[in-house]
Amino acid sequence: MNSDHLIRTVEKTKLYNSYGKVTDIVGLVVESLGPDNVAIGELCYIGDRGGDIIRAEVVGFRGRKVLLMPLGEIEGVRLGTSVFRANGQFRIPVGRGLLGRIVNGLGEPIDGKGPIHAETLKTLQAQPPDPLSRRRVKDPLGTGVKALDGLVSLGLGQRMGIFAGSGVGKSTLMGMISRHSSADINVIALVGERGKEVLDFIEDMLGPDGLLRSVVVVATSDQPALIRLKAPFVATAIAEYFRDFGNDVILMMDSLTRVAMAQREVGLAAGEPPTSRGYTPSVFALLPRLLERAGMTACGSITGLYTVLVEGDDFDEPIADASRAILDGHLVLSRTLASRGHFPPIDVMESVSRVMKDVVTEAHWKGAMDAKELVAAYTESEDLINIGAYKPGNNPRIDRALHLIEPLNNFLRQGLEHDDDIGFDQNIQRFLGVLANSSLDSNTESASLT
Repeated sequence: MNSDHLIRTVEKTKLYNSYGKVTDIVGLVVESLGPDNVAIGELCYIGDRGGDIIRAEVVGFRGRKVLLMPLGEIEGVRLGTSVFRANGQFRIPVGRGLLGRIVNGLGEPIDGKGPIHAETLKTLQAQPPDPLSRRRVKDPLGTGVKALDGLVSLGLGQRMGIFAGSGVGKSTLMGMISRHSSADINVIALVGERGKEVLDFIEDMLGPDGLLRSVVVVATSDQPALIRLKAPFVATAIAEYFRDFGNDVILMMDSLTRVAMAQREVGLAAGEPPTSRGYTPSVFALLPRLLERAGMTACGSITGLYTVLVEGDDFDEPIADASRAILDGHLVLSRTLASRGHFPPIDVMESVSRVMKDVVTEAHWKGAMDAKELVAAYTESEDLINIGAYKPGNNPRIDRALHLIEPLNNFLRQGLEHDDDIGFDQNIQRFLGVLANSSLDSNTESASLT
């Protein structure tokens, strides 16, 4: 027998593929006896010949049974339905063709512009950059938002949390940054959002110009928990692809809290015990695994901006507390400022950028600290000032705060639409000019009182 012919025959032979059978469906989880030798995270197909096929992921085991979480609706699945291995993990298409596109939580296009021209396929899981090979964060990131550039400056490769209650202005702030930042590419993940808000964000907040250099990943609140959980990893994998080509990428995720809620649903369905406020242990293991993938590398950077929806405006709830410990700073959006019509409602006293001192000049750093101190002085004495109990000249610090507060608030207020694109350096010059003018005015009045 010709050995070459035998080898070719073997190569063409379809390999044996084991299969299982659905034995139970409990809530979000499908239990199956088989297939053999599957691993956590592996992709399987649920369905019979000639029928609809449902993709599902292995999320756990119970005895000899396999626990599967479907990536879609499970109507039509019955006891005895076949379960086949897909022989691999979930992969998404990535490439330059993603720019300007809107995809779902599985990386599939939903904008009606046809298929994505992929350059390669990428798995969702990847190791964070080695801590010793990361470049240090030392270059500022211009956001186009005066409050950020002036008092809470961001750096390329920083991971920043945006902490706020519902309806305070997180999406508006993300839209402003995406339109006017100095980054090369935006990757935006909208996780657990209401369907109405998705189009509002894309058309009003992001706009046509912002979309051209962006990739938007959408997983609305009505979609299965596993799809909502896949969306942040899809967005992160896309950001990593562009980063590896030397780009400075901004990864915006709204919101990290809804990612945690999706993981809680998956964990509880798989049999994990609930802990703090019902969150399962896997939630607190997922957060660093996801957040640590952003940052600086030898070739590019991912600047991570993650919104945290604080329940009941409780900034010490479990997800907010765990996120603060991992991130490199936090922006706090104040409902009080929003109610006064001050937008963006960034509370500069409560907001911290842990890398600011490393990315700005000494004059800028001292100016920001000076401004925060004077805002704090005004806030402490605001009640006395409002009732007329404070007399100018009694406290030089408060006197200067009185002169600074209105010009500073005018500087910090900013609408969604800019008259022009103001760069980072121009914003800093304006900010330092406000401080210098208020100081001169205060000294002049103090001299006249004397």
